Amino acid sequence: MEPNCKLDKPACPAEDLLKIMSGKWRPQIFRLALEGPLRFSSLLKTLENSNKQSIALALKELENEGLLEKNVIKLKPLHIEYKLSEKGKTLTSVFRQLEGI
Repeated sequence: MEPNCKLDKPACPAEDLLKIMSGKWRPQIFRLALEGPLRFSSLLKTLENSNKQSIALALKELENEGLLEKNVIKLKPLHIEYKLSEKGKTLTSVFRQLEGI
């Protein structure tokens, strides 16, 4: 067991991240956000077998967890980008380690 994952502590970062990433499309969206800002339309094209409702829900949940930030760009045409928040950036190394397992 890792030093930061003792049973008497509330939770270790990996455990917290696994709970957050347990929803459909969340891990894939988070992984793509590591590469740069995301747009809804590009996610629909990139994530095979996804649909608007499931992607919208996953984005909202990741935003509510504080891992993604929503940025409305008020240029014409209006569009929205999602990028990693500071909290999301702090979990990058944990996510990369989990990917390597």
